[in-house]
Amino acid sequence: MTAQKMHPDEVETDVSLVERLIADQFPQWANLSVTPVRSAGTDNAIYRLGEDKCVRLPRIAATVAQVEKEQQWLPRLAPHLPLEIPVPLAEGIAGEGYPFRWSVYQWLEGANATLDRISNLDQFAVALAEFIAALQKVDATDGPPAGEQNFYRGAPLRLRDAPARAAIVALNGMIDTEAVIAIWEDALNAPIWTNPPVWIHGDLQSGNLLCRDGKLHAVIDFGGMGVGDPACDLIVAWNLLPASARKTFRETLTVDTATWRRGRGWALSIALIALPYYTDTNPVLAEMARFTINAVLNDATD
Repeated sequence: MTAQKMHPDEVETDVSLVERLIADQFPQWANLSVTPVRSAGTDNAIYRLGEDKCVRLPRIAATVAQVEKEQQWLPRLAPHLPLEIPVPLAEGIAGEGYPFRWSVYQWLEGANATLDRISNLDQFAVALAEFIAALQKVDATDGPPAGEQNFYRGAPLRLRDAPARAAIVALNGMIDTEAVIAIWEDALNAPIWTNPPVWIHGDLQSGNLLCRDGKLHAVIDFGGMGVGDPACDLIVAWNLLPASARKTFRETLTVDTATWRRGRGWALSIALIALPYYTDTNPVLAEMARFTINAVLNDATD
């Protein structure tokens, strides 16, 4: 079974490739089963290795830098965080026709945090806000700055202006473009972040949050992590949380108005750009984009 392609320049992977890579580079695990994992993630193809490990293979060259970054920083961040995060076990190199570095991780139990799996939305919002607050408190000295390695998550929002406006044009007739432009320009006009950069996850959404027994259990996929403007990590307030839990989330995190406005802009721009790109190749992300745009449009303006 070959992982479904979502990018024109994507490298194909399958079970046979993973088995060969493991046998060649980590023979101590060669007897473990390899099973593809269904995921809406766009950066990596994921395969379960035995019962307690997984293999992550970058799909495109642009995401390869995330391998070394996660190997370096996740063990340093983990002791400071109140939820489980991925534990790197090994780093592989190119081989068997596969051109990139890749990783083996500890398998984390849980299901994607969709609304139907969350038993108490306010408790979930509090746990998520506490995780973000703890992440922001970790010493950011020498942390990777927002840039190409994390798709500029945490960088000034204005860098997204051109692609966001191009997406609005592409979505003409599908969304309320006038209302969207007004919200986008409000976010661009919000005061910029002038405090020291803080750690961000960069891609908080249901696919990167794991639930167990209805509660938030783990945060995964730190490929977008870096240090920068914390507004980026507010995207989950619109791409997942309903209005009441969004209020709880904001109050727990004590977000100022300017950062909240930029966060709304981040959520909107990510959704606008994702919707036309993934409509045919990733229906889960396309639906999340529609949900986010509607949530932003229905949200009260501060």
